[in-house]
Formats: sequence, structure tokens, C-alpha cells
Amino acid sequence: MGKPVTAGETIGILGGGQLGRMSAQAAQKLGYKVKIFDPASFVCASAVAQETITAPWDDIKALKKFTTGCSRVTLEFENIPASTIEFVNKITPCHPSARVLEICQNRQKEKEFLRENQIPCAPFKIVNTLEELKNAVKEIGYPCVLKTAIFGYDGKGQIKICSETHDLEEAWSITGGGRGVLESWIPHDCEISVIIVRGENGEVAIYEPTENIHKDHLLHLSLSPARISQSLINEAKLLALKIVEKIGLTGMLAVEMFVHREKIQVNELAPRPHNSGHVTLDNNTTSQFEQHIRSVCGLPLGEIKTQQPAVMLNILGDFWKNGITPDWNIALQYPNVKLHLYDKGQAVPKRKMGHLTVLGPTLEDALKLAQKIERELLS
Repeated sequence: MGKPVTAGETIGILGGGQLGRMSAQAAQKLGYKVKIFDPASFVCASAVAQETITAPWDDIKALKKFTTGCSRVTLEFENIPASTIEFVNKITPCHPSARVLEICQNRQKEKEFLRENQIPCAPFKIVNTLEELKNAVKEIGYPCVLKTAIFGYDGKGQIKICSETHDLEEAWSITGGGRGVLESWIPHDCEISVIIVRGENGEVAIYEPTENIHKDHLLHLSLSPARISQSLINEAKLLALKIVEKIGLTGMLAVEMFVHREKIQVNELAPRPHNSGHVTLDNNTTSQFEQHIRSVCGLPLGEIKTQQPAVMLNILGDFWKNGITPDWNIALQYPNVKLHLYDKGQAVPKRKMGHLTVLGPTLEDALKLAQKIERELLS
């Protein structure tokens, strides 16, 4: 463990999307300078960073330039080669580690990690060929889900196989002929996520679970608090803590879970700030983004007290009709509504452009208002 990073020093963030942008803004509030590294030529985090380096993930010369002068390096999403993290960490401490990244970005390694550590998850089989897929389907049964082994998120790289009438050759094509993970389809009453943070000194903070509602495989709404029993809340937090201890995390981890008949199964792990945690910007003493920066910089973790019930609504490019910017006054007329736009340029369908946080005296009030605002923005 290195010495805590002090104000005026520089933090490097691998990835320049909205999670990198909001992490950078949190870092600047703590007095840090921020450098961004991303292969894309235009990234929204650039607008709030002191410097941006645009180069491929394997460009050693560019990575050296990026890392020089940084006191710590972290990341905003997991689809980065582990070799990049290994290289950076030789120069400057980088959190999370390459090992954590390798487990979380590879569904096979992730599922095997969960099973080896007795973390409840869906039954699964690793498949390398179409013939193996056919045999695995017979063993797992219908319905089931085929996922690519690597680099999948927001519903990408997966397909549900509902019955014997499903064309398995077509399903297999999503893997590109590579390795896949076939999982049993888990019936669930709701989906939840727990965000947990672990500092360099082992200090841990666990946010209350949020309930997540998806539409077209993308997160649509996050509800805080989740509408589950206290016993399930306690169990979800304990599972997240066990995972963090077993994986050896420094930084932030979002644990996605299914809830069915008062039982929990872990679905996926994300070693960075999470879409469902955006609600913490307006509803917690310390947001997930500030906590992320604190954890990787060796600072004490902040208090995470939840202020009141809240709902987060994702704003996708679909809200821009014929290229016309929505009338944000529809949302901002309410004093208990907070608008966050990411400055991502052109709005295209399904692209995350921002989010709204709706606070309320009750969760039902906040949810009703969020749905009302959504209808009016889309009308």
C-alpha cells in the first residue's frame, strides 16, 4: 500500500465514457488533476479532464506517457486488456488489479470463481463447439441463456434459448465460433445490485441494494431502496463482502443479483462504478464516484448514508426525436428532480446520454413522478 494521494496530484483513468467523466469530476472535487486514456477520438470525459491521450490499449509508448506523473490509475469499465493493467501497474499502482479484471471480464472465469467460492449462481456449462452446445442444452435444460465468454455487458453477447424449436446454429453464431457459457435461465421476482468499495487498507463500505428494472437489455430504472425484505438485504451485503474478500479487490465492485422466492443468486460482477449507483450522486452522503476515487487513492472511505427514497431514470438517445433536444424543463420544474447529462455528442437510439434522479417522501411517489416525466419527455 502506497501513501495516500494528496490534493494537486494526478489520477489516471482508463476509459473516457460517462463513468470516467463522473469519476473525474469526483476526483477534481478532492483536489486531484485527471488524465484520461481511451482509444476513441471523442470521449465525454475529455471535457472535464486536464489531459486526454488517444491511443490503442496496447500502445506501450502512449501508456508510458499516460502513466508518467500519475499517482494512481484506475478504470471506468472492464473491457480493457488485462495486459494493459499489468503494464501500467509496473509503473504506477493501478486498481483494480489485472487479476480482478480478468475474472470479471471473462464469464467463464467469473462463473468458475463464484462456484469455487460457494457463491450461489446459475448452473452453467462451458461450450467450445456447436456440438458441445447441443449436449450442454440437453443437460442444462430449457430455457437457458448462451453468452459469449468475454467482453459482454448491457445485454450484448447473449441470447435466450427458449425451447427445442430454437435454432442452435443461429444461437451459436453469437459467439463468433469462440467459447461460450451456457447458463440455466433463472426465474426471478426482481434484479438487484450491491455496490461495495474496499480501500487500500482493507476498509469496506457497502451501499444499500438497489432494485433494477431493465428494458431491451438496458438498465431503465434503479430504485433505492430495493423492495426486498431486510433478511435479503443482509444476505446480499454479506455475499458482496465475501466476493470482495475472495477476489482481493481494491476499488469498487458492483454485484448484480437475481431474487426469487426469498433466495439470491449472483449474476455478474463489474469492477467499477455502476449504472445503478448513479442514484448515489444525489441521495447518499458520499457518491459511488467519490468513493471510487477515495478507495484507489488510499483515502478513508466516506459515509454512505442514504438520504431518502429515490429513483434513477436512464436517459437514452431515444429521447431525442428527429434530432431535437428534449425540453428538460419538463423534469426541472420539479425541485426534487436532478438532471445529469453526459455531453456525449450525437444522440442515437439506445445510447446512454444522461440520467435523472427523482427524490421523494416515499419510493412510490418517486417512481410515479419518474414515470410521468418519462412519458412527457417521450411524447
